[in-house]
Amino acid sequence: MGSYVNLAYDYPVLGAFWTVMWIFLWVIWLFLLFRVVVDIFRDDSMNGWAKTGWLVFTIALPFLGVFVYLVARGKNMGRREQEHARVKMEETNRYIREAVGTTEPAGAVDQLAKLSEIRARSDISDEEFRLAKEKVLRS
Repeated sequence: MGSYVNLAYDYPVLGAFWTVMWIFLWVIWLFLLFRVVVDIFRDDSMNGWAKTGWLVFTIALPFLGVFVYLVARGKNMGRREQEHARVKMEETNRYIREAVGTTEPAGAVDQLAKLSEIRARSDISDEEFRLAKEKVLRS
């Protein structure tokens, strides 16, 4: 019971480095795998059979499937992601406009009138009003 075990000598720094590196690579691999699966489902240009084929290939042979997918279809993954984000932003803006009660963006005159009302209620200072007015007039 008198023996003292120093873990620093049992697990050297290089071993800790390799462990951390493998964990990091495993997390990157999982992230890449999920990105590919999401991209397979998100792509509207593929039909159901093509999506099924890619998904089976990716699940059956994950490393080879993901790398082949990235080589074959990876060029447009970013474009599809941007398109998805743009559509979501448009849907969000449309919902906000419907909830507020207007279907078109407010014009500069309407925005200036609302700013004047806010300043009249003393909710914003004259300096804040001036900055907001300049921003409205610039756009």
